[in-house]
Amino acid sequence: MEIAHRSPVRWALAGLSLSVLLSALGTSSANVALPTLARAFSASFQQVQWVVLAYLLAITTLIVSVGRLGDLIGRRRLLLAGITLFTAESVLCGVAPALWVLVVARAGQGLGAAVMLALTMAFVGETVPKERTGSAMGLLGTMSAVGTALGPSLGGLLIAGPGWQAIFLVNVPLGVLALLLSYRYLPADREVPKRTGFDHVGTTLLALTLGAYALAVTIGRGSFGVLNVVLLVVAALGVGLFVRAESRVAAPLIRLSMFRDRALSASLAMSALVSTVMMATLVVGPFYLARTLGLGEALVGLVLSVGPVVTALTGVPAGRVADRLGAQRMTVVGLAAMVVGCVVLSVIPTSLAGYIAPIVLVTAGYAVFQTANNTAVMTDVPADRRGVVSGMLNLSRNLGLVTGASVMGAVFALAASADDVTTASPGAVAAGMRTTFAIAAGLIAVAIAVGTRARRAPRT
Repeated sequence: MEIAHRSPVRWALAGLSLSVLLSALGTSSANVALPTLARAFSASFQQVQWVVLAYLLAITTLIVSVGRLGDLIGRRRLLLAGITLFTAESVLCGVAPALWVLVVARAGQGLGAAVMLALTMAFVGETVPKERTGSAMGLLGTMSAVGTALGPSLGGLLIAGPGWQAIFLVNVPLGVLALLLSYRYLPADREVPKRTGFDHVGTTLLALTLGAYALAVTIGRGSFGVLNVVLLVVAALGVGLFVRAESRVAAPLIRLSMFRDRALSASLAMSALVSTVMMATLVVGPFYLARTLGLGEALVGLVLSVGPVVTALTGVPAGRVADRLGAQRMTVVGLAAMVVGCVVLSVIPTSLAGYIAPIVLVTAGYAVFQTANNTAVMTDVPADRRGVVSGMLNLSRNLGLVTGASVMGAVFALAASADDVTTASPGAVAAGMRTTFAIAAGLIAVAIAVGTRARRAPRT
C-alpha cells in the first residue's frame, strides 16, 4: 500500500490514531470504575455518574465549536493543545483529592477529547491521498473500537492492581507519545484570513442547546419527569434561537446552507440513527445475557467484547473496500447487514450462539457503514470547513448514542413489561430484547431510505 511506503504519513496517522484511542478509553475505562469511586469518595451512584456525564457532556456540547475553531486558527495548533489538555487533565484526575475535583477534571478531559475527535478526521484530507481516504478512516474507526473494547478489561485490571487512579494516569504516556508524533509529523497550519471571526453567540447557543438535550435524555436513569420535559423544551427553544442567530451573523459557526446538500444531511441523519441502534446492543445485551441466558459476570463481559472486537477487525478492510468499490455503495452494504442482524435478533430462539452470530453481523455492518459514511462525507469537504464538518459527524454519532441509551432503554423496559428490568423474568427480558431489535431494524430501514433518497436527489 502506498501509505506504508511514506513514513511521514504513516507516523502522522499513528499520532491521529492514538488521539482517537485515548478519546475512546476516556469513556469506556471510566464506566467500570464507578462502583469503586462510589466507595472511595463515600458517594452515591447518582453523584459518581457525573464522572462519566461530565466527560460526555463536554464532548457533545463543544465538538462542533472546536472543529470550527480549528478551521479558523489552525488545526495542528489546536490539536496539539487538545492533546496537551487531555494529558494534563488525566494527571489531575489521577491525583484528585475529592469527587468534585475529579468531575471538573473529567470535564476538562472531555474538552481535550472533543478537540481530538473533531480534528483527527479533518486531518485525513491533509495527510492521506484522496484515493486512500477510506483506509485511513477505517484505521481511525478501528482504534476507536479498540479503545471501547480495551477500556473495561484494562480498567478492571488497573483497579484491581494499582487502584482507580491508574485508569486515568495510564493515559499520560500515551498522550505524550501522541503529542510528540503529532508535533513532528502533522502538516503545518495554513494561513487563514485575519478578518474571519469566531461565532461566539452561535457557539454559546449550540453548547447550551446540546447540553440541555443531553441532560434531558440521560438524567433520571430511564425515568422521565418534569425536569426532563423542561430540559427538552429548553433544547427546542435553543434550536430556534440558534437557527435565527446563524442566519444573521456574518461568519456563522454552521452555515445553514450546508444542509441544502442532501448527501451531507442524509449522512448526518444516518449516523444518528445507526448510533441509536448500536447503543441498544449495549443497553439490552447485559440484561439478556445475565437474566435470560444465566451467564455470570465474567462471561457477560466476554460476550459483550465480541462487538468491539469485530468492529476493530472490520474497520481497515472496510476502508480498503470503500476505496475500491466506492463509499456510497459500501454505506448501503453496511446498513443492509445491520438490518439482517437486527431482524435475526428479533426472532431468534433463546441461545448464546443465536445471540452472538447476529451481533457479529450487526457490528461488522456498523464498522462498514461508519467507515464508508465518514469517507463519503470527508473526501470532498473544502479545506476551510473540514473541522466543523468532522465535528458535526462526531456530534451526530454522540447524539445517537445518548438518545439510544434513553429511548431504546425505555423501549426495552416497556416491551419487557417491567419497571425494573433487573428483576424481570427471563422470558420477559427475552421478549423485550426481541421487540427492541425489531424496532432497531425499522430504524436502520429508515436510514437506508434516507440514504437512497439523497443519492437519487439532484445535487444542489
